[in-house]
Amino acid sequence: MTTNASLDVQYGGNTKSGWLKYLPESWLPFVQLARLSPPAGLFLIFFPHLFGILHATIHTGLTATDVIRASALMFGGSLFVSNAIHIWNDLIDAPLDAKVERTRHRPIPRGAVSPTAALVFTISQAVGAALFLPLMPTGFIRTTLYSIPGIVGWTYYPWAKRYTYYPQVVLGFCLSWGIVMGSLAGGFVPFTTDGLWIFVDPSSFCLFAACTLWAIVYDTIYAHQDLSDDKKAGIKSLAVLYEGRTKPLLWQLLTAMTALLIICGSLSGMSIIFYSVAVLGSATSLGAMVWNVDLKDSRSCWFWFSNGFWLAGGSIAAGLIMEILNVGV
Repeated sequence: MTTNASLDVQYGGNTKSGWLKYLPESWLPFVQLARLSPPAGLFLIFFPHLFGILHATIHTGLTATDVIRASALMFGGSLFVSNAIHIWNDLIDAPLDAKVERTRHRPIPRGAVSPTAALVFTISQAVGAALFLPLMPTGFIRTTLYSIPGIVGWTYYPWAKRYTYYPQVVLGFCLSWGIVMGSLAGGFVPFTTDGLWIFVDPSSFCLFAACTLWAIVYDTIYAHQDLSDDKKAGIKSLAVLYEGRTKPLLWQLLTAMTALLIICGSLSGMSIIFYSVAVLGSATSLGAMVWNVDLKDSRSCWFWFSNGFWLAGGSIAAGLIMEILNVGV
């Protein structure tokens, strides 16, 4: 059985451990609201942006200095985006969070932050994220237009779990939109429009789709933490829809993700390095996650979610970096 103590660190938004214990008490609810500790959310946002930069580099031959600059730009933007979407999600979800054991002590449900203060905090972080747009090589207006699908997706996401069993798909799309923004930061345009026609770079699409499936896998495992409470509260998810049949679904998603990464590598003319590190590494780490996780144990779901995504995301990033270094030799 999961204890209240363990729930505090399962991304419940109410932990006080680590560096948080050194903060002034008045700051703590806002840092918890932005979910800065543990920083899983920040890196879930940043990884796709990094993938986009690295994939763009393979196509455009960016210098190391340009890659570092683009990565720093995207990391700063990802920090503010992560803060904004976590606060926004908690603001909209507060009535539902109050019904779930793991989340009922988050800052808004417990009364530590008012809805008005949370909204102001959300807007401030969204403005912070917008300040990075003029720094993009594609210019403020064009970059803003490319960011609109992601903004719309993130705005809608909190309501997805109310009206559809597929909030993980919405989340996957939103997270993967970081690949588009990262590609733009790397000077590579992954899709263009001509009237009613949209022209998409095939390898970028495969990477986008693979990243979407990756997110669906780990967030479905994450959703199993609250399965019992979610069912009682009427919260929808793939965990609720596929209860008892989730692992076969996860294996299918993992297989499709692996195939998409292979196609991405083929279309981009990548070497065996990419397949050995990015494809095999991510497939193996996610496979270990799916094989070992006990979906009926909240602590097991948290352990594999909080640790497994690092290995998969790190493998893809490392594979792309090593491919760039190999091409540059």
